[in-house]
Amino acid sequence: MVMDRTITVMGRQEWLKPIDSALQRAISGAFQAAGPVGMRIKDILNGVWLGHPLHPALSDVPIGSWTAAAVLDVLEATTGRKELGTGADAAIGVGLAAAVPAALTGLADWQYLVGRPRRTGLVHGLLNIGATALYTTSLLLRRNGARSAGVVTASMGYSMVLFTAYLGGDLVYRDRVPVNHASTEGMPRRFTPVMAEADLPEGQLTRVDAQGTPVVLLRRGERIYALAATCSHLGGPLHEGELHDDNTVTCPWHGSTFAFENGHIIHGPATIEQPVFETRVKDGQIEVRLAR
Repeated sequence: MVMDRTITVMGRQEWLKPIDSALQRAISGAFQAAGPVGMRIKDILNGVWLGHPLHPALSDVPIGSWTAAAVLDVLEATTGRKELGTGADAAIGVGLAAAVPAALTGLADWQYLVGRPRRTGLVHGLLNIGATALYTTSLLLRRNGARSAGVVTASMGYSMVLFTAYLGGDLVYRDRVPVNHASTEGMPRRFTPVMAEADLPEGQLTRVDAQGTPVVLLRRGERIYALAATCSHLGGPLHEGELHDDNTVTCPWHGSTFAFENGHIIHGPATIEQPVFETRVKDGQIEVRLAR
């Protein structure tokens, strides 16, 4: 398909790398410089509090508003009813107001991407800025009596929005951004032996395999904890992460922190809790199964 080839070509544009790298460093640096407040803001923008990425939900508002405006513009042109044009103007205003939080949450998600997805996401964001500028211009033209020019400008903006929406869908469905990378599908529901109890060290992250599912074990005295070893955010290896004294682990890729006790998210950017396994020792073997 033409669209797929276009996205492939965009992903190969190496000249974008210095731009996206500098922007990514700037965003991450701003959050880090703000300390605990910055971390809290980042968690809010990522949607940790919602248990779902926030950007997809917010991005629907400007797209829906500008779609409504396009329909109302067409109806006004075909029926001559001026009140429909008033509704189109209002819909454009709603879309512009919603574009700001949608952009902020999009940047919060984008900062963790690498390679082709990062370049695709950069183009997605830049084109959305262009579309927002066109809609701002359209609204000003309408309010200054140049309604026909405003409708044409809005049509250009809507065409751009449709393309950026396609790019966003490609990031989700092809690159799995920002979907759950620790789905419980296929994880063992029955107790499965993974290693000898005598071989599990105290207070160290230990990766094992449970019927094809990577699992990270942690021994604390007589207690053995187990989490899925693949981070739900973007698939980072939790067994290579940082273990804390409060029995939490921080992903080495993007800093999501989870509790071994129940998989709860202590800090994002992950928005989906980590799968937890029940553990037992039988005949000297540690066995795990997905917690019920």
